Formats: sequence, C-alpha cells, structure tokens
Amino acid sequence: MSQRYDYDAVIVGSGPNGLAAAITLAEAGASVLVLEARDTIGGGTRSAELTLPGFVHDICSAIHPLALASPFFRRIPLSEHGLEWIHPPAPMSHPLDGGHAAVLERSLERTVEGMGAEGEAYLRLMAPLVRNWEKLIHEFLGPLRPPRHPLAMMQFGLLALRSANGLARAKLKGELTRALFAGAAAHAMLPLETLATSAVGLIESALGHAVGFPMAKGGSQRIADAMASYLRSLGGEIQPSFEVTSLDDVPPARTLVMDITPRQLLRIAGDRLPGRYRRQLEGFRYGLGVFKVDWALAGPVPWAAEATGRAATIHVGGTLEEIAAAERAPWNGEHPERPFVILVHQTPFDPSRAPAGKHTAWGYCHVPNGSTVDMTQRIERQIERFAPGFRDLILARHTYNTTEMEAYNPNYVGGDINGGVQDLRQLFTRPVPRLIPYSTPVEGLYLCSSSTPPGGGVHGMCGHFAARAALRELNAAPRSVLVSAD
Repeated sequence: MSQRYDYDAVIVGSGPNGLAAAITLAEAGASVLVLEARDTIGGGTRSAELTLPGFVHDICSAIHPLALASPFFRRIPLSEHGLEWIHPPAPMSHPLDGGHAAVLERSLERTVEGMGAEGEAYLRLMAPLVRNWEKLIHEFLGPLRPPRHPLAMMQFGLLALRSANGLARAKLKGELTRALFAGAAAHAMLPLETLATSAVGLIESALGHAVGFPMAKGGSQRIADAMASYLRSLGGEIQPSFEVTSLDDVPPARTLVMDITPRQLLRIAGDRLPGRYRRQLEGFRYGLGVFKVDWALAGPVPWAAEATGRAATIHVGGTLEEIAAAERAPWNGEHPERPFVILVHQTPFDPSRAPAGKHTAWGYCHVPNGSTVDMTQRIERQIERFAPGFRDLILARHTYNTTEMEAYNPNYVGGDINGGVQDLRQLFTRPVPRLIPYSTPVEGLYLCSSSTPPGGGVHGMCGHFAARAALRELNAAPRSVLVSAD
C-alpha cells in the first residue's frame, strides 16, 4: 500500500531559484508547494521602503542582465504577469578622475567610438563574444557538461581562464578600457589576480552589449511577484511565514527541493545525510561579504562626467590598479580605504521608485566575510570623489553589514551574496563533486540555490536544473513519500 503524500514537490525558499524550480515542476504537471520563512517572497529580489516613505529600494539584486539572457527566463511569460523591464540608455559606466568616464553602450561600435585610441583593442576582444553570446550563455549558465558549441567555448575558455588583471593588461591598451573591464570582473568577488576572474568580466561586458542591464519597473520585487503569479496560474501554491527548521516540518511530499546553502542543509537535514556527504558540505567555502547602503536623495547623483549618468549601473573605484587593490584587501582580512563600489541609480530611469523630484541610490562594497565594520563613510567618499555634492543630497540612508545581510537572508552566510566562493575549485563542483550536483545522497532531496551551478545571479537556472533532476526521479520512482508528517 502506497504512503500518503500531499504534494509531488515541496520547495523550501522563494528566491528566484526556488520559484524557478517550482515553475519547472508545475509546468510538467507536478503538484507544487513553495514554503517561505519570511512574510514576503523573493529572496534576493525583494524590495522595500528602507529609508523614507515612498522610496522603494532593492534589498539585494537590482540590475538583471542574466535574467534577460537566461534560457529559463526567456521562455516564461512574465510580461503577462506584470513584469516590465526598463533599459537605461547605457548598460554600464565607470567614472575616472578628471571628469572622464568609460561608458559601455548597447552598441559595440558606439562603445568603441567613445574609447578613442583604446577602442580597437576592446573591439578585438569583445566582438567574437558579443557575436556568440547565445552559445556562450548556454554553457555558462549550467552544470559541467559536453559543450554544444565547442569551438566558441574553446575561444572563450582561452580568455576566460586567465586572471582579469592579466587579461586586461595583455589585451587592453589604456586606462579607460582596463578600468571598465576591471569593474565588470570585480563582480566575481575574488582578487583580480585569481585565475578565471576574466570569465565574469567577459560575460558581464558581452551581455551589456547583447541584452543590456535592465531593471524591473517598480523594483526587483516585481520579478518575484510575476514568477509567483505565473506559478499560481499553473496550480502551484505558495505559503509565506512558514519557516522550515527540520525535514519533519515539511508537508508529506514525493520530492523536496531546497533553495538553501550547505550550512542550512546541514542544520535542517544533517541527521538524514551520510557522514561523508556531511563532511563535504562542512568543507564548502563561503566568500567575501558585502556592506550595503541605500540612500534617499533630494536630487540625481551629480556625476562630474555627465556621461556617467547615462547608465544605472556605475562602477566606482578608479583605475584597474585601484580596483585590484580594493578587491585584494578583504581577502587579506582588510577593509580598503578606497573600496570598489557597485552603485545603482534607478530613479532617473524609473521615477516610480521615489516621490516626485526625489531619487534613490543603492551601493555596496566587498568586505571580509562576517565583517561588522561600518563602511558608510568610505563608500560615500568614493562616490563624492566622482560626484561632488553627493553627500549634500542625502535625505536618509539605510545600511546592512554582513551579519545584518545574513539575518535578512540566511543564504547570505557571512554576507556572501554569491552562495559561496566561485573559483575554479568550487565552480562546477558546488556544493560537492557529484555527477548531478543538485542531488543529495538522500532519495528525493535536492538543492537548487546559488550554491549549485551555475552560481549567483538572478537567472533561475540552478532551480530549473534541480527541478529537471527531480522530475527524472519522480517519473522513474513509485509514488512514495519523502517526508512524512508522522
């Protein structure tokens, strides 16, 4: 006699990957329940009034090139469920001293024109990647597998395996282009001397040209809301304010997909996991944390280089050498005096996020994991360096240190918003080396967070691939129960 179950699948966590897993399962006809500990769904795509009434701030993720590039997001009808993308005129900019700025335009040719004598080298580096971006993103956003496009991947791999610092010096010929590339590569949250940090810089830059750096109108929360709406249209259910502290908390289901990192898995399911697998999870490495500031502003950020403001995504950190030093410091346990700041200024392009005439901005820098040092003044000094008068516009600010980020979202262990170090040792083998990285030794139990391939970012592919793995087991197995209420 078969055991009772309430759902084919329960998903723990409603971040983009959890919702992507739920949608993939529901599209296949599975009955699905999503459990979310907080009263608001969304994980890294939540928005809230953090500073003053009427000022909407994205708590974590704000700009979404990977969502537009993601094979998963590109096929689901989120526009029919209220999601609208806004594209600033330029995807990315990088101010430098003396009132200069490097600007990455949607058009590769226009970008090259703005770089003057430095443009030809940038064109040689980026043109093949922009031309082949769809082939590359298929391989980049997935687990380790035989490439569908081996020639394009070989050409990319020869560049991507190099350190960002080394590649910039070898392939780019001036301060503007090197700084622009360094800012893109610093999203890797690794020292720029680390092998394979070029991969992030190359992909970020190529996607800027190919799909842009869009924001969700009204806030990143709209992404989660649209995903939830589509899931409900498929018959899926979502239950917020339901914290799972052990597998016994979960309603009876045939499979369980968890949008959590190894540390939470050990806490929730450690007694069910084999000893060797537990020890492997215990060895999972978390990376740098972030210190984040949200501002309510009386006016737009007054960039010294006017062209800077054509983008919503602005990399504030100066030259390649300065950025490399700022990203190296937290790996040595230090807090740089001149941090590299990733800043997003949404309201010039989406005025719905603030009262009329007012503005929001969002910025963070990398710090040692678990740091409680207040980086507010250092971040604001860096912005003031390239936007004199910025501090005079501040009406209110809200800060998150690493421990506060983790309290907001337990997946941000020590403030690591990337779900773990994403270097060569822990890229495709996250969280542990397994043929199917989303599976665990426990039948019917899967991981789908950014601690699995392809890692951090709002792309949903971790959840999509985990759900596909779960579906293979669901379709092959008898309709048995994984978690029992008894």
